[in-house]
Amino acid sequence: MLAPLLVLGLLIKIYKLPAVKGWCGERFVQLLFRIHLPKTVYRVYHDITLPTEDGTTQIDHIIVSAYGIFCVETKNMRGWIFGSERQAMWTQQIFRHKQKFQNPLRQNYKHTETLRTLLGLPKDSVKSVVVFVGDSTFKTNMPPNVTYCKVCTDYILRFQETIFSPEQLR
Repeated sequence: MLAPLLVLGLLIKIYKLPAVKGWCGERFVQLLFRIHLPKTVYRVYHDITLPTEDGTTQIDHIIVSAYGIFCVETKNMRGWIFGSERQAMWTQQIFRHKQKFQNPLRQNYKHTETLRTLLGLPKDSVKSVVVFVGDSTFKTNMPPNVTYCKVCTDYILRFQETIFSPEQLR
């Protein structure tokens, strides 16, 4: 009887590790994309590392479609989330515990600009999306490209203006 409880306790501790928690959030979003984005229209790539001037940058998900390229940053967090588009740091609050984290819009800006530059694309063709997975609640107004996992595909599907021809997509 004690062994199953120890295993469960160990699994809970492992899940709380930031790398494991982030990986689980990214796999959940990957599953959502597989279910909700038609493969005939959207091509999805995961965990892409690109070279930058100062090393590399890792992009959680890249979605390529005739409607644009979507660069998706996943955050697996719980609690209240405070932040604005222009703040360098946002705050996660769980009860009385507050923790600062980098503004994911700024983080994803580096991703979108790296991708855009490497592919030689115009600015409006690469779109930034930040997806929060987990039991979090935004306590400040967020721009439309910062979403919860349950509505992130709705945001992407909203774009219907063709930007890339089939030849460009190939």
